[in-house]
Amino acid sequence: MKKRKNIITIAIDSPAAAGAGTVAKNLAQHYKLFYLDTGKLYRLIGKMKISNKNTNYKMIKYKIKNLKISDLNKIELLNNKVAASASIVARDNNIRSIVKNFQILCAYNPPRNFKGSILDGRDITSVIMKDAMFKFYITANLKVRAKRRFIEFKKLKKKTSYNQVLKSLKKRDNLDKNRKHSPLKRTEDSILINTSKLSKKACFLKIKRIIDKKLNINGNI
Repeated sequence: MKKRKNIITIAIDSPAAAGAGTVAKNLAQHYKLFYLDTGKLYRLIGKMKISNKNTNYKMIKYKIKNLKISDLNKIELLNNKVAASASIVARDNNIRSIVKNFQILCAYNPPRNFKGSILDGRDITSVIMKDAMFKFYITANLKVRAKRRFIEFKKLKKKTSYNQVLKSLKKRDNLDKNRKHSPLKRTEDSILINTSKLSKKACFLKIKRIIDKKLNINGNI
């Protein structure tokens, strides 16, 4: 696969509800980058599995090949049941291979009207974008993350409790970090960003300073 030259590439890994998605969207808008929330791909497949227990690799491959980014923005992908299903399908190496090709295409061949790409997920820095220009590992305290996700669900009028969300996140962390294929981990060359005590704006500005410094040095912006 040919890669577009002279583009900005940003890879972000994080556990659920650490704030990676929000900051990634803000960075994408600021630097005019194509954004892909890779976790949503597994949620989409997880939803397929819930809706149809007979979903097979051929069906998944067809869905990903003909995927519209807008498909990843559907509100039904945000519930705990889909999240749990997503963590299960993410352990399937055949599914990861199907999704991997789509992710790499987005990472290195974003649409021409974008200056580059930014992807966030669980194995972006370690597998999908090993040579990204910028690599970040964003995290936060489990209880802080649970509170954030609980507030999100309340705004969406989803019936759940803080303890249910906490339990769900703890289970997801365990699955993501201990799965056999492409587990969530911080690579040595990833910059650690702990958002436990950072506002969304503060997180964005902290990462922006890091990016601007390198881009200015290299004369890319």
